[in-house]
Amino acid sequence: MKIPVLAICTMLLAASCSSTKNTDASLPKDISERPADENSQKYDQAQLDKLKASIESEISKEKCTNAAEWTFAPMGAKGCGGPQLYIAYPKKMETSILPKINDYTEKVKAFNQKYSTVSDCMMVMPPSSIKCVNGKAELVNS
Repeated sequence: MKIPVLAICTMLLAASCSSTKNTDASLPKDISERPADENSQKYDQAQLDKLKASIESEISKEKCTNAAEWTFAPMGAKGCGGPQLYIAYPKKMETSILPKINDYTEKVKAFNQKYSTVSDCMMVMPPSSIKCVNGKAELVNS
């Protein structure tokens, strides 16, 4: 009688120790594989920040030696209206950079509307001129 009881106990022990795998296909295997939440304000802000950084990076490749060769444009949009800032860029880049600045501004307007953002509503005045300082263009406000 001891052998059947011992055999039953061994089989139960083996069955209880076998591991079961969680094969839920909807869960990512690694956090790095998690899809981005493309409907979040944080995600949208990160996309705007990337676009702004690429514009600034493209402009920063140009050295400012003659302020007359540079101009500026409004960039971004405040929740109450008006630009967030003005950005200087070389006139020779106007055809390539201005559409990107305008695209960024339109995307910021859409972001502001989508998330009902508020701002300080202070008007950002256009600069009076541009000067070159250490190879970089600086906007001059009067």
